[in-house]
Amino acid sequence: MRAFISLDLEGLPYIVSREHLFVKGALYGEARRIATEVVKVTAETLHELGFEEVIIADSHGPMVNILPGEMPEYVELVRGFPRPLSMVAFARGSDAALFLGYHAKAGTSYATFDHTYSGASIDRLEINGVEVSEFLLNAYILGSWGIPVILVGGDRRLLETDVKTFTPWVVGVPFKESPSRYAAKSPRMRRIKTMLREGVIEAVERLKRGETKPLVTREPVHVKVRFLRSDMADTAELLPFVNRIDGKTVEFKAKTVEEAYKVFELLTLAAAGVSAIVTR
Repeated sequence: MRAFISLDLEGLPYIVSREHLFVKGALYGEARRIATEVVKVTAETLHELGFEEVIIADSHGPMVNILPGEMPEYVELVRGFPRPLSMVAFARGSDAALFLGYHAKAGTSYATFDHTYSGASIDRLEINGVEVSEFLLNAYILGSWGIPVILVGGDRRLLETDVKTFTPWVVGVPFKESPSRYAAKSPRMRRIKTMLREGVIEAVERLKRGETKPLVTREPVHVKVRFLRSDMADTAELLPFVNRIDGKTVEFKAKTVEEAYKVFELLTLAAAGVSAIVTR
């Protein structure tokens, strides 16, 4: 069997400062060690439960956060950015998926670093009329490939909202409880590792009992994107199939979730490009 793990940073325990999140940040080394410990214990538990392969997609920022020398021999590590399908690259063909370090969507109260895909450009993302988090966006594309998400470890607010509402079969492991955007309370790492082991065991048992299922949305897909600034919508509108709704919002249709994901990824990169130009 093959398991797929997608790792983000903002929803990991103890990550509360912007200095944790950037390669040159004063606390980035600490964040890398935390990320590595969390994915390692998860991969080890999956392997003990019969998963011969574990694919880990390093999925925050430049996507080079995990320390590769700490990974077991049965792990394949996906690194680097930009890359097609971003946070779910190389997931196709897996039997189950787990999301670690995931956070709540933009605009969520009492959630550390709430944002959706890009805090520098995206204010709101809708798929078929549903406002989505990164969790839902990634779960939809995995679902289109027949892959169920069986465990999510991250910010408690994400677990209480999108995870509970749309995927009640998923095992949630709360890494942090946030009183504000830049503060959180987390258990000791030893306790977190115990919770993860227990969570993975329960998640795999549910999978084997047939209690989990892929999360699917209808296709063709209607996508609505609200940017933080109008110049980003100006740029997105250059694509002939993208329609402008208002100053900061565009919409488009895609044949599949995978196609929608790729177009959204392109729009996000274009928004980053126009920001770089106007602030240069």
